[in-house]
Amino acid sequence: MEFYQRLEILLKKNEKYLDADGNIIKQKVKDAAEKIDPELIELLISEPEIKKEFFSQIKDVWIFNINHFVTFIDNKNFLNDSYTAFSNKIGLSVNGELLKKRDEVCLVFPYKDCILEGGQTKEESKRNEIFFNKILAKDEINKLLSPKALVNFEKWDEEAVKRGSPKSVSDITEEDNLLIKGNNLLALHCLKRKYAGKVKLIYIDPPYNTGNDSFKYNDNFNHSSWLTFMKNRLEIARELLRDDGSIYIQTDVNEAHYLKILVDDVFGTNNFRSEIIWDTSIPYVAGNKWLSNNWIYSHSSIFYYAKNKNKVSFKKQTFDIQQPSGDISKKPIKDVWTDIRNFAGFLGAKDIKLNFKTRKPEYLLMRIIEASTDPGDIVLDFFSGSGTTGAVAHKMNRKWIMVEQLNNQINISKQRLQKVIEGEPNGISKALNWTGGGSFIYCELATYNQRFVEEIEQAQNSTTLLSIWDEMKNYGFLLHNVRVKEFDKNINEFKKLELEKQKEILIETLNMNMLYVPLSDIEDMKYHISDDDIELNKAFYGNEYTSKEGEL
Repeated sequence: MEFYQRLEILLKKNEKYLDADGNIIKQKVKDAAEKIDPELIELLISEPEIKKEFFSQIKDVWIFNINHFVTFIDNKNFLNDSYTAFSNKIGLSVNGELLKKRDEVCLVFPYKDCILEGGQTKEESKRNEIFFNKILAKDEINKLLSPKALVNFEKWDEEAVKRGSPKSVSDITEEDNLLIKGNNLLALHCLKRKYAGKVKLIYIDPPYNTGNDSFKYNDNFNHSSWLTFMKNRLEIARELLRDDGSIYIQTDVNEAHYLKILVDDVFGTNNFRSEIIWDTSIPYVAGNKWLSNNWIYSHSSIFYYAKNKNKVSFKKQTFDIQQPSGDISKKPIKDVWTDIRNFAGFLGAKDIKLNFKTRKPEYLLMRIIEASTDPGDIVLDFFSGSGTTGAVAHKMNRKWIMVEQLNNQINISKQRLQKVIEGEPNGISKALNWTGGGSFIYCELATYNQRFVEEIEQAQNSTTLLSIWDEMKNYGFLLHNVRVKEFDKNINEFKKLELEKQKEILIETLNMNMLYVPLSDIEDMKYHISDDDIELNKAFYGNEYTSKEGEL
């Protein structure tokens, strides 16, 4: 019997690696290997020849060679499961092997800042949302990073908030605060046209690449993909900063050391300023932490970099310290912050009666903004989540730009900023005597294939997915190699796949260049973009605005 066959028979002994038809699912086996799943290890060492192939003996210890095993599993001659078979039939794979994509641009990522749904009160409560990572090669992104059309403009000021409906937008200038809905990588490339070299401060709290967030991921987002994802965004973010500007990146232990090396590469080791340790502990310790056989983890790292350390603007912050005599003296704030409590953000969220949780109390952002900006400077956050950065910058008389993709988060940010304009008393409001005022403009990247992605992610069953497919094949932009007739011919095979795999298949068929409408196509009638929105795009992009006839 061939070695391949023996391994296949062995793996089929565990049903968790099989699909509904009894075929082995490659990805599940690979995931188990990467997690060093005890059940998988037990299977592999039960057969002497297989054990000899995938384990190395050092004295009396057998070491599992994960890389060799995963490479073997990936071999096109092994385990042609139902998912791969269907992908092959419709043109998404060749000879049973999924088309390879060089990790040049990592476009889509599951955002960690999700809203807890009704009844959920703990961070451990998992959501059933499914998000997919998308890694594209350079030759696939000819249109990807080009400017995108902006639509659905709204202006919110005191008058608009009071009557509960937005004003129309007549112009967009650098004096306006901006809340943008859309993929943040693409939004950053849109902002480059107007804001390159003009942003004073960037603060981001990106996804931490951990499964312990507010919802479960559909798979592991490995280190290399996560770093590609971050690198793409940090490179364009650096172009937006002023020469005297700064960037603060919040992270945790899962990626901190990888991230530090990456940011050294993008911003330069000589521009590293500090690693701030923020004590995120709360007054009580949860039961699961008591049970942990380890030191209790209770901090976040915030990496602080300058664009140019010789030009960077920084104002040293101090505490007021009362001496035994009663006199007040000033003490410089160190890089370990124990005085800003994590739960302050929870209290603020509760007070304004919005259904969200945030890790970021307003005082954390206030300290960073105060140290690295002056009134009127632009502050950018392109992982804006529930909008803390914009809320604090607004109260501190700074201009702000925020980018967020999730509908729930965008809605929360809009409500939160409207409360700020009204003069809500939470967070830093009392310390600054904030009484309200100001305005912001909301807009969206005009969606095309992105609309299908969102519908696919939200679908609850195969029937819904197939109705989405009917619309996609008629109106969407599919990859050129997708065989629509073969898909329809083999529809029963598609129905047998797990729901998550069905969603993966549909998203794989979409052309990621066309998630959003290119600015150059804004006047194409099929996108139904209004004349008013076209004029606002001209105002936003200026000389970068182009039509099919060329530059206007």
